[in-house]
Amino acid sequence: MTKSILDFQDEHGRITGWPSDRRRAHQLAILDYLTGLFEPGVSYDQGQAEQILADHSTLEDPSFLLTELVDGDYLATQDGNYWRADGRPGARG
Repeated sequence: MTKSILDFQDEHGRITGWPSDRRRAHQLAILDYLTGLFEPGVSYDQGQAEQILADHSTLEDPSFLLTELVDGDYLATQDGNYWRADGRPGARG
């Protein structure tokens, strides 16, 4: 069952809070939502990645969300660049 993130969004769809660890399913739903903000196959520098997250949240520290995305294997990182883990930049099919 997919958990709703509506309790953690404002009327503009921005993330307004981070669920407690007891609500891990909600955390994962938020991370899945945030991953969708990043284009597959596109590389973002840290500033760009944090700006995307800042634009879609009201949290004071968007780098927290970036860390959660990387730690959860939603985003990959190397040499200060970030990309969706399911779409490495430069990979052609």
